[in-house]
Amino acid sequence: MRQDVKKIRNLLKQYAKLKRNLTDFNQVSSPSFDGVSSHSSRNGTESRLINHVDLSYQLKEVEDALNAIDDPQYQFILHDYIIEKRFSRNEACERLSVSVSKFNYLKNQALEKFKINYCEIVV
Repeated sequence: MRQDVKKIRNLLKQYAKLKRNLTDFNQVSSPSFDGVSSHSSRNGTESRLINHVDLSYQLKEVEDALNAIDDPQYQFILHDYIIEKRFSRNEACERLSVSVSKFNYLKNQALEKFKINYCEIVV
């Protein structure tokens, strides 16, 4: 279970980066032609568009799994503590009014719940 939790936690950490990458994506401009027909390779605009669609799909999978979690403590831990990094562990414990050991237990439960939701979505 520990390895699974680490993998899921890393996925959630990458989620914020995915969101930034999508935000940085510029409007797709019309491709430029140099007069030479080349059907064998993609231009940069097409590659960026494909990358954007792929990132959007990955982002939606994570968001759907997060949105399926009803427990407000789990939502806080996953979103505010792991993804957004708004709070230190001690601050998160204070917000939830729990001990560090209870927080770690809740965090592992939240990650496990996310994993279950995520695996159901990506299957």
